Amino acid sequence: MADHQNISELAEKAGAGHRASLESLVSLFHKDIFRMAFYRTRSRMDAEDLTQEIFMQMIKGLPGLKDASRFRPWLYRIAVNRIRDFHRKKSILSFFGTAADMEDSGCTTAEDTGNPLDSLIQKEFLGQFYAFTDSLSRLEREVFMLRFAEQLGIKEIAGALKKNENTVKTHLYRALKKFRENSGLHEILKGEIS
Repeated sequence: MADHQNISELAEKAGAGHRASLESLVSLFHKDIFRMAFYRTRSRMDAEDLTQEIFMQMIKGLPGLKDASRFRPWLYRIAVNRIRDFHRKKSILSFFGTAADMEDSGCTTAEDTGNPLDSLIQKEFLGQFYAFTDSLSRLEREVFMLRFAEQLGIKEIAGALKKNENTVKTHLYRALKKFRENSGLHEILKGEIS
């Protein structure tokens, strides 16, 4: 990821209509935004659609962005809101997808490596991981994913979610406590699958 100052400069130029800067921003953040959408939708197709919508909204909103130094939390706020809208539109059953949905999504898996043990470990991990994230409240899940999947800091998460930093810290603490209590994930991460 490019440094903060470089991202701010790109955002300023892109907001002024500089096409190459806009393309650079999309290139820098595409993988992270797609991953975030995929983790939340568990569908490659839905994640691709959401990623495109997020970047379209970014392009429309960039000229109005007052503080280019806040670009990253601003972009993640767009992503969080778009993903929330997506889930509001989906039925409760599609929100809690199954492992079959994950396989049907076309996600690259350990099966592609040809190693059946890797495939088994990955399927077991994904099942445990999705069960864990489904056990979290919406805010705990968003904070957890932004912190660990997207590697945002507390301040950036607070900006993306429009929450104060103490609220973010509280929900992160609760999510981490639940993670530590989830023995299934710990076994997989330690390589103790029986």
